[in-house]
Amino acid sequence: MTKVVHQLIRSSYVAVVLMTLVLLGYFGFSFYNLPIEERYFHSDYAIFKPSGLLGHGLGIIGTLLILIGVFSYMARKRFHIFSRIGVLKYWLEFHIFLCSLGPVLILYHTSFKFGGIVSVSFWSLVAVVASGIIGRFIYLQIPRSIEGRELSWLEVQNMRNELNNELKTKFNVDISEIKTGKSFEVVSELRTLKLSASDFRKVKQLIVRQRLLTRRMARLDMMQNIFKYWHVAHLPFALIMLIVMIIHVAVVLTFGYKWIF
Repeated sequence: MTKVVHQLIRSSYVAVVLMTLVLLGYFGFSFYNLPIEERYFHSDYAIFKPSGLLGHGLGIIGTLLILIGVFSYMARKRFHIFSRIGVLKYWLEFHIFLCSLGPVLILYHTSFKFGGIVSVSFWSLVAVVASGIIGRFIYLQIPRSIEGRELSWLEVQNMRNELNNELKTKFNVDISEIKTGKSFEVVSELRTLKLSASDFRKVKQLIVRQRLLTRRMARLDMMQNIFKYWHVAHLPFALIMLIVMIIHVAVVLTFGYKWIF
């Protein structure tokens, strides 16, 4: 997958989630904006209520999206049989997309009314999403291969050395002589080397990558430890959410709510 295609897919994920959030809010604003005790008299009550045509459907679809997002990523990550299907970081992005879109649909399914055991599942869901955003930030701080495998300190050091050698052999730039870390000062120093425009851009990109690897090496152990502790917080909330969600679905089916079926 090229960088442009990858960026387009990521942008489409964000666009779909935001458009869903905005469109459902726009079309249901007059209903969701009413106090709970007055919604019964709204003309679209039968559609937007949690057991209504749209409300119930949003709950079902949102639940399925979360389940697909969670278990597909877990299967790709943990079972060797799926290890050759796609790149792990793309699966992670797909997981984040489904587990962001699903909660948006469930939010509108609840019609912003939380109570009883369902509230436990909902707030666990909020905690999972919030911790997922934090986890994504931590994940990005840990250098990885193109397949998504976590790199060791030695592998990162070798990558940095390769960049240093490329700068030295191809462009005669000794990174150790560039003492400053400020971008505009680096640019000023590079201009004194009288590089061509294309070489100037390449050298600048290589220096940015080299500095990024250096910073990541300095905090690699810390980020790896934080990521381990993050799982301790993220997984329990996810399990609570899934257990209560299953109980909720079982109760709904027991009372005969079967949507369009």
